[in-house]
Amino acid sequence: MGTETPTLPLLAPYKMGKYNLSHRIVLAPLTRQRSYDNVPQPHAVLYYSQRATKGGLLIAEATGVSDTAQGPQSKSKHGNPLWMLSMPKEAFFSVKFGMLEGCQIAPDGQAPVSSTDKPISSAVEGMEFTPPRRLRTNEIPQIVDDFRNAARNAIEAGFDGVEIHGAHGYLIDQFMKDQVNDRTDQYGGSLENRCRFPLEIVEAIVNEIGSEKVGIRLSPHVNYMESGDSDPEALGLYMVKSLNKYSIAYCHMVEPRMKIGAENTKFSESLLPMRKAFNNTFMVAGGYDREDGNKAIEENRGDLVAYGRLFLASPDLPRRFELDAPLNDYNRETFNTHDPVVGYTDYPFLEDTA
Repeated sequence: MGTETPTLPLLAPYKMGKYNLSHRIVLAPLTRQRSYDNVPQPHAVLYYSQRATKGGLLIAEATGVSDTAQGPQSKSKHGNPLWMLSMPKEAFFSVKFGMLEGCQIAPDGQAPVSSTDKPISSAVEGMEFTPPRRLRTNEIPQIVDDFRNAARNAIEAGFDGVEIHGAHGYLIDQFMKDQVNDRTDQYGGSLENRCRFPLEIVEAIVNEIGSEKVGIRLSPHVNYMESGDSDPEALGLYMVKSLNKYSIAYCHMVEPRMKIGAENTKFSESLLPMRKAFNNTFMVAGGYDREDGNKAIEENRGDLVAYGRLFLASPDLPRRFELDAPLNDYNRETFNTHDPVVGYTDYPFLEDTA
């Protein structure tokens, strides 16, 4: 009798709540900017279909939760959404409340909203940024409701679930991080107060669509767009322990090494404390390759691994990982162009390169 080849950890099946995933390789949410007038086009169907596998989890790009949550086109410091399970059926869709890389386009020339009115440094990415407007306390319930409505709309549109974007300097992250949040009301100051806004959003969405359809993305260690925190581990632990009360489907956490975009740098900081404290599916992201991803699953540092650039450039990434085949090179210059083909749907499959 021959010996069977052991299954790669990344290719082992996994049950995430009611969803039976056939492998652990997840398409990370990526800013693709291929919608026109905020409406997804047919080429988006092709893009996600190319990366779909039976029982695979796809997280779509962010969608604005309101007309004040759009961007980028100019420059600003803001934003926020949600995301979740989508394309053929196991994929998560995202709603974004403003954009971080560029200027949030608010109606009638309004300033983008934030937890603060402190401007972001013009030294960031060499751009000038529109100064934000501090949200008034009585305005926050309306934004929470925007997220709730967006989640309901996502489910009605056919998505399997919604991932709340609470990472990378977007609006929710700005409330959580003490480098940004300088409020003196019940949404500022203590860790509990700074996390109040994101947890109100989680509660509203869970009540609207059910906990099994909700995920959240967090980056406590990351300092994108000057959104850092003095004690990221305490922040991450407080959030995951609070999230346990809502029994959401998963927590999607970005690795500490991504704070400076240095995937191969060794850090003493780790997501392990958060992983151990969170009760449900824990997804890790941030500079993973095939070897590192397999090791993360094998060592129980995560249940799922999200891939961005590698999955973008190799639409058949799970198959390539299975065969240990070479990956396509990604082209940064076409990440955020508006072309419906170039850098979007034109990356070749393995059989096309044979």
